[in-house]
Amino acid sequence: QEGRGGLRFYEASMNAQLQARLQLEQELSGAIERGELVLHYQPLVNGVTGEVETFEALIRWQHPSRGMVPPAEFVPLAEETGLIDGIGRWVIEQACQDAAGWEQPWRVSVNVSPSQFRRSDIPGIVANALRVNALNPARVVVEVTEGVLIDDAVKAVATLNRLRELGIRIALDDFGTGYSSLSYLQLFRFDKFKIDKSFVKKLGESEDALTLTRTIINLGHNLGLQVTAEGVETQTQLEILQTLGCNQIQGYFVARPAPIGAFTELDRARTIARFSKSQARRSAGA
Repeated sequence: QEGRGGLRFYEASMNAQLQARLQLEQELSGAIERGELVLHYQPLVNGVTGEVETFEALIRWQHPSRGMVPPAEFVPLAEETGLIDGIGRWVIEQACQDAAGWEQPWRVSVNVSPSQFRRSDIPGIVANALRVNALNPARVVVEVTEGVLIDDAVKAVATLNRLRELGIRIALDDFGTGYSSLSYLQLFRFDKFKIDKSFVKKLGESEDALTLTRTIINLGHNLGLQVTAEGVETQTQLEILQTLGCNQIQGYFVARPAPIGAFTELDRARTIARFSKSQARRSAGA
């Protein structure tokens, strides 16, 4: 009896989860048309001066009853159901439209997931967004992870080359977390890579993290690549990365993702001042 009761409870629980998933999928399928998807932006700043160089576009779902749904809840669902094609296209188009209207010619960076990369004509979508918005290709960065190269590296490299021919920059995201990051650097000449936050968060606490981060930065520079550190949250992490010569800094230490207008001119000035103080402290301690 106890076993059968447990089974019924399990089945009811699974059915409830399935229904909730189907409901979320149905709601997500119309989110673009209802204007519920929005882009928040996180600045990437120069590692020496603190000047903003790029804003990374990060999708958010402003659900009418659930509130702000985090990407971790709906992006995997979009990838599994194929909804990522339309959502990914919207992100690229909206980010280019936004960037075209900015007061400064900052770069805009967009993420393309492996499933979106394989299923969609990303070069065609980007080319159209550039044309429609009269946006300089040099202001656009497409970020991919090594996952785009896993299934069919030859086809993936061909797509990356088509993107490069448009004049945009291409970044390898989450560098160091996969199994074959180094081998992929031989397949395609990326413009930059981003050190995963799992390394950055241990800086100042772990000698191994320091050694690995130094090695990654040196590798990037030796290959002629720009290196960005993700997930920078403390002054200590910043100063270590500056000492190591990291080109760009991104993380809560600078700003959280927010609507583009939230990072004001005053915020930019404060960031520059903090970086200047950090440089002065390092110089004094040298």
